[in-house]
Amino acid sequence: MSLTSAMNSVAACARPIRAGGRFGLMLLAALLLGACSALPDKPVRAAMYDFGPGPLITPPTTRQAPLPPLALADVGTPGGALDNQAVLYRLAYTDAQQLRPYSQARWSMPPAQLLRQRLREALSRNRAVLTAGEGPALNRRTSQDVLPRMLQLELEEFSQLFDTPGSSVGLVRLRATLVEYSAGGEKLLAQRNITVQRPAPSSDAAGGVRALTAASDAAIEEIATWLQQVP
Repeated sequence: MSLTSAMNSVAACARPIRAGGRFGLMLLAALLLGACSALPDKPVRAAMYDFGPGPLITPPTTRQAPLPPLALADVGTPGGALDNQAVLYRLAYTDAQQLRPYSQARWSMPPAQLLRQRLREALSRNRAVLTAGEGPALNRRTSQDVLPRMLQLELEEFSQLFDTPGSSVGLVRLRATLVEYSAGGEKLLAQRNITVQRPAPSSDAAGGVRALTAASDAAIEEIATWLQQVP
C-alpha cells in the first residue's frame, strides 16, 4: 500500500470519530504510524570489493633477458566453496570447520578469478603470460616449436580467520604445479604448497578484504620467485 492510499483510508475512517476529541486524535496517529510501518524498507546494497588497482607506477625495465613464456591455467577451487563472490570467515574459537559469509560484503568476482588476474599482472612484468588452451600456434615457442610450461593453481583456502572476536588474519592456501607438454606427453616439473596469512586491521569485512589482498600479493610473490628457481 502506498503512503497516499494509506492516508486516504485513514482520513475516511477518521470522519466518524472527529467528535471523539483527544481519543480520536490518538487513534488517528496510531493508524498513521501503522500505515507507515507497512511500507517496505529500502534494500541495503552489499559492499563490493576487489584487490584494488594494483601498482600505479610501471616498474623500470631491466636490461636482463626476459624469462621464457608461461601458460597460465584457470585457478581451480576444490569443493566449490570458493566458486561464488562471498567474503568468507571462520571463527576458530567457536567452530573453525564452518565457513560463514558476510551478509553485506561481496567480491567483484570469485576469489580464484581475482587471484589469477593479479598473478597474471605480476608475472607479465618480466615474461609473456599466455592463456592455457587458447591459440595453440600462439602458445608455441617460435624458436623450438614446443608448448611453453604451464602453471596450474588450486585455491584451497581463502578466508578471514578469527582467533578471538577482536583478532583475525587473512588466510590464503594454494597448491602450485608446473608442468611441461611435449610429444611424449605431460611431464611434472615441480609442485609447491603455499600458505600465507596477514593480520587484518579491523574485525570486519573491510579488514578481512585488506588482509586477504595482502596475503594474496605475498603468495603471488612467492610463486614468482619459485618459478625462477625451477630449472
